[in-house]
Formats: sequence, structure tokens, C-alpha cells
Amino acid sequence: MTKPYISGHALDARIPVESGIRAVDHLEVPREYAVALVMAMEGEEAAVGAGLAVAGDVSLRFIGPGEWLALSQSETPEELHRNLSLLLADNAYIVDQSDGRVVLRLSGPNVRRILAKGIGIDLHPAVFEIGASSNVLCGHISINLSRTGENEFELIVMRSFAESLFDDLRLMGREFDLSVDFSAQG
Repeated sequence: MTKPYISGHALDARIPVESGIRAVDHLEVPREYAVALVMAMEGEEAAVGAGLAVAGDVSLRFIGPGEWLALSQSETPEELHRNLSLLLADNAYIVDQSDGRVVLRLSGPNVRRILAKGIGIDLHPAVFEIGASSNVLCGHISINLSRTGENEFELIVMRSFAESLFDDLRLMGREFDLSVDFSAQG
């Protein structure tokens, strides 16, 4: 059984409890997210990739050859770990990262302009398509960036860098009146 070491969210001190007016450009922070690191055993990348393709209500983020982050808002960390372990059997190592990673969702018509202030990759829709993900630097912070919708991106960061990334994103979005709150769905 997994027992969380940290009971509060990394950004509790930064985000107001009462949500304000939501602007067209918005930074949303889900309070709870099950995150697991999936690492294929040597020679098992294809089998693990095929298994993850049928994983159900799990979003996948490619982070390197034979490595993915699996995310779920409908499962607890324990359920996600158990289900992935059963699905991938002896083909992969599964490591719970739920307490060690923070997910931030950035959306709005100016999202690419906001991200361009700190990220050095081409975010044009023809190049960085919906479903694409990449490990990048946002300023000086290593993140996994994924395009999840037309004008929507998810940033996954190690918990210890969450406050710094959050502050950087607020500064990057200040020109566009970026609003911030915790997600209503979790």
C-alpha cells in the first residue's frame, strides 16, 4: 500500500482558496492527479507501448525512449499503479510519482505567446500537434510539456520546482491578465 508522505498540495500557499474571475488565458492546477512513471524493461519497449495504448482512462506523456508518464484523474495512485502493473506484467517497471510531480494546465488564445517567453521549442500547431509531449526547459526549470487541446498545454514539473515554475508562469502571463485557480474537478 502506498502512503503519501506529503499531505498538502505544493501550491497551497500560492493559489487563493476563493477563485476569482476566470480570464481567457488561464492557469489551472488540479489538486489531485495520479502520476506513474513507466519504464520498459530492456527489449520490451514495443510490448509496453502496445499495452499502454489500451490502458483505458490514462493520459500518456512520452519522456524518453522506453519511458512514459501515465496520468489519471479518475484513479487513485494505488489504483493506477495496480492497473498498470497488471496490464504490463513483467514488461515494465512502474513507479508512483503522484506526490513528486505537479501538473499545471495552461489554456487560452495567447498560450503560445505566454510559453514562448520561457520555452525554446516551436509550438506552432503544425509542428507541436495535439498529443505531442516533450521534455523542455521553461526558463531554468525542467518540465514535461504536452499539447492537450487546440489552445491547451499541460506542464508537469517535479514538486520541488512547482512554486518557482508557477511564479515564472504568472510573470510570463501578466501581460495577458492570466488568471489562476485550482481545478474544479480535483
